[in-house]
Amino acid sequence: MSRKMQNTEANETVEAKAKRVAIGATVAGVLLIVFLVIFLIIQFAMMGVKKAEEKNLRNQVEYYKQLGKETEKDLDFFKTEEGLRMLAVMNGWKKSSGGK
Repeated sequence: MSRKMQNTEANETVEAKAKRVAIGATVAGVLLIVFLVIFLIIQFAMMGVKKAEEKNLRNQVEYYKQLGKETEKDLDFFKTEEGLRMLAVMNGWKKSSGGK
C-alpha cells in the first residue's frame, strides 16, 4: 500500500471515531436534559400536592376554630340555670307534680 492510502485510511478512522464520540456526547446530553425535565415536572407536581394539602389543612383549622367558638357559646348557656334545666329535661328529667 502506498503512503497516501494509509493516511486516508487513518484519517477516515479518526473521523469515524470523532463522529462516534460526537454522537455519544449528543445522546448523553439529550438524555441528561430529558431526565432533568422529568425531575422538574415531578417536583412541580409534588409542590402542587403539598399546596393543596396545606389549603385543606388551613380550611380544617378554620372549621375547628369556628366550631370551638360555637360550642363555647353553648357551654356558657348550659352553665346557666336555664341551660341546666333544659339539659335535665332533654335527658328525661320530669318535674314532680307535688313539688315546687
